[in-house]
Amino acid sequence: MNPARRTHYLKALGITRWQNRTSVLEVDNKGATHPKDASAIESSPILGGSITFDQLALEAAACTRCALHKTRNRVVFGSGDVKANWLFVGEAPGREEDRSGEAFVGRAGQLLNSMLFALGLDREDVYIANVLKCRPPDNRDPGGEEVAACESFLHRQVEWVQPLMIMALGRFAAQSLLKTTESIGQLRGRMHHYEPFRIPLIVTYHPAYLLRSPLAKRKVWSDLLLARRSLIR
Repeated sequence: MNPARRTHYLKALGITRWQNRTSVLEVDNKGATHPKDASAIESSPILGGSITFDQLALEAAACTRCALHKTRNRVVFGSGDVKANWLFVGEAPGREEDRSGEAFVGRAGQLLNSMLFALGLDREDVYIANVLKCRPPDNRDPGGEEVAACESFLHRQVEWVQPLMIMALGRFAAQSLLKTTESIGQLRGRMHHYEPFRIPLIVTYHPAYLLRSPLAKRKVWSDLLLARRSLIR
């Protein structure tokens, strides 16, 4: 990435240039991770021989398992590289996502882009999804029945993508993925695993939270570096 462009996105995260020189691992993320075996992806026990990723998206688009299908405009299934090394998981679509059908748009999406670009990644290099595929009315917290209805979609997305690293964005995504009630403060700063696949998982703050609490951006950068260091070992 162009150094000036990289600096621009680091600044969006509240990271100064001197921190970049001393803290950032100067590696190419796209080549820093171990390449995945394509045959392993295609042989997924649930999806590999029975349903394609596009068919899974169509199944989600027609879903009526919970009451959210009555109020949604669009199902927001996910976007990006379906064989990506990185999977970013948020909570649920917001108003703009519900209108566009794409995850993480608007100001929160722009900040997520900055997080990716600061790591030397584009949205096309990762896969982005949410725990819920439909927007809860008035952006309220998702209910237990809604999470249960959507859980299999995210589980099968993870199984299909088989990422080398999952970034859980925000308290709700972290608690849903890890089946815990611990706070985000308790979950940050250490490695977790998404079961049953034992995929490494790092918890960090949601971009929408950073818009309200910009001082937390440095903590997010620390979480991103922890994830990247884990990938290149």
